[in-house]
Amino acid sequence: MEQTDRVIVALDFDSRRAAEELVERLGDECRFYKVGLELLTAAGPALVEKLVGDGKDVFLDLKLFEIPNSVAAAVRAAGRLGVSMVTVHGMGGTDIMAAAVQAAARDFPRLRVLALTVVTSMTGSDLADIGIGAAPEEQVLRLARLAERAGCHGVIASPQEAAPLRRLLGPGSLVVTPGVTLPGESPVEHARPGTPQAALAAGASHVVVGVPGPPRRGRTRSTRRRSAPRSP
Repeated sequence: MEQTDRVIVALDFDSRRAAEELVERLGDECRFYKVGLELLTAAGPALVEKLVGDGKDVFLDLKLFEIPNSVAAAVRAAGRLGVSMVTVHGMGGTDIMAAAVQAAARDFPRLRVLALTVVTSMTGSDLADIGIGAAPEEQVLRLARLAERAGCHGVIASPQEAAPLRRLLGPGSLVVTPGVTLPGESPVEHARPGTPQAALAAGASHVVVGVPGPPRRGRTRSTRRRSAPRSP
């Protein structure tokens, strides 16, 4: 895998126009983009279809957490859009993850199903608030084992868990790490950050790189001028 193919640029925008401006600016320098709930809700599936039609790979970060039938239906809908990756919430348990995997395997065998373990903003105290006494790394590994047994193609975790996950899952699984910060950046949104270089060296298959920008209502963001992300 080429180094540039391991970088997923997060389109964390609230409008289609802003997302398309960044994609146009990056051009052939980037082929892999993450579309999350904010942009999908704001712009709809047509943007995802356009990205795929333009030859881009799309990581559709839905964090599915519903009854198995609903999760399977959502995975099939993602597959029809042509995305390369879709996420299901590991805390939903084995049945939910297995339903997602089976839906993809039956209708869209090239669609990779990834299990979200513990979001990068969570700390041990956050886990304790919801009744989980484990430290973040322990919980990440527990959910990764469940995901592997359910047939998931890989997991989502912070850069700090990339090395233990690679040891646990072996070379064949995807380990995708959001929560990376470029050197000199403040990890304001991530409790368990790391640099892209460190994440890849530790065993991540992909890193998700965000785009610095001004704070938006309800979010804390870097105050640097928005610029194109740099590859690790």
